[in-house]
Amino acid sequence: MTREKAPRRPRAETPKGFRDYFGAEVTERKAMLDAIAEVYHLHGFEALETSAVETVEALGKFLPDVDRPNEGVFAWQEDEKDWLALRYDLTAPLARVAAQYRNDLASPYRRYAMGPVWRNEKPGPGRFRQFYQCDADTVGAPSVAADAEICAMLANALERVGIPRGDYVVKVNNRKVLNGVMEVAGVLDPSDPSKFENERGIVLRAIDKIDRLGDAGVRLLLGEGRKDDSGDFTKGAGLSAEQAEVVMGFVSAKRATGAATVARLRELVGNSVLGAEGVNELETIATLLDAQGFGADRIELDPGVVRGLGYYTGPVFEAELTFEILDEKGNKRQFGSVSGGGRYDDLVKRFTGQAVPATGVSIGVDRLLAALRAKGRMGAEAAGPVVVTVMDRDRMSDYFAMAADLRNAGIRAEVYLGNPKQFGNQLKYADKRQSPIAVIQGSDEAARGVVVLKDLILGAKIAENATLEEWKDRPAQREVARGDLVDTVRQMLAEG
Repeated sequence: MTREKAPRRPRAETPKGFRDYFGAEVTERKAMLDAIAEVYHLHGFEALETSAVETVEALGKFLPDVDRPNEGVFAWQEDEKDWLALRYDLTAPLARVAAQYRNDLASPYRRYAMGPVWRNEKPGPGRFRQFYQCDADTVGAPSVAADAEICAMLANALERVGIPRGDYVVKVNNRKVLNGVMEVAGVLDPSDPSKFENERGIVLRAIDKIDRLGDAGVRLLLGEGRKDDSGDFTKGAGLSAEQAEVVMGFVSAKRATGAATVARLRELVGNSVLGAEGVNELETIATLLDAQGFGADRIELDPGVVRGLGYYTGPVFEAELTFEILDEKGNKRQFGSVSGGGRYDDLVKRFTGQAVPATGVSIGVDRLLAALRAKGRMGAEAAGPVVVTVMDRDRMSDYFAMAADLRNAGIRAEVYLGNPKQFGNQLKYADKRQSPIAVIQGSDEAARGVVVLKDLILGAKIAENATLEEWKDRPAQREVARGDLVDTVRQMLAEG
């Protein structure tokens, strides 16, 4: 008789490109997001939670052009009807909400959203297919006052979570200014926006690489093209040396003061109406920020900010952390960008057919958490709960009463629920849980109406390096009356 094969056991492993988050990591992220939410709420923004699943049509960026429209997203077809996908950001769902509920929402609509998003991309070191975003947006406000408010709120949020002044700067630029510069350079015709479209795309991609390629590399891409170290050739925009000089002038237009930067940009945009409009918007933003006390030490005009200029329609901004960290090779480098955003006036129009102004910002949650750890604001060993040990199974109600008293006083506490036979295992459990204190009460202590409090953190320190005199002066455990349990635990936690 043939023996049937046992069913194959599933592999206990995380899918590629995903990861699990435990205790302290989850707690730290929640604390950070709660702090940011307080800032957003203080500015009058309302929370919004949208579905993790949207129609691919609503997401828009990845419309079906093949049998399975899953390029960049996790998508599937529902009963030969709509293609659905996990959201890849929090902005596309906002555009759908703004269109769907436009008759019910106040206008302008100010919302913030926080949650996971998914990208169907090749994972790599530090790059996962699921990650958190933290966004704030204003929909329906055409004035750049909304952009100025977003920048100010971003600065406040960074300081609220523990990034001090001097360790960050919010940089502001404007797509309209660049368009004006490209008009002067002869690669943008206002009467025919489709003309030179390919060249403008190459220009945008070229200046976006300025940090990596430097001025010389970008100039090659603005001209005939560039060959990299591997020998691969990238075709350039075909600009003349004079045209390239105009574009490079924009990237390097930052001056010592905002007023000087604005003056230089006015020179560069020349007679371009759109360019002048962009310069005026930057000047207005600077004025509004200055009125609120946000000087150049916190928020500055910087034409060198080029990330996302192909997507945004007006002001664009990013928050950069300026302190140094050590990279994987031990070399010093600046931490870099943790947030970006700008004005995107065309997104809601896809649903309504009418232009709806919008501006917003997205904070990279994982990068900001990493920055806070680098500054020593997070990442320390998180204290676990006080553990009430079990000496007598028949007295579980007494132990649960102790834990309840501690919890009612706002102190994390739990009763040991494993096998209490080996008391040493209970203390090992408490150590693994990073517990600061173990509560012990056997039958003898119960008869005398006392409990023993074992200071696990101090005990570990004493075991490591304390002298005998120090140990005698402050023993690692103390006996107190049962009625003094809460007050003594609170005192021990404060001393620790």
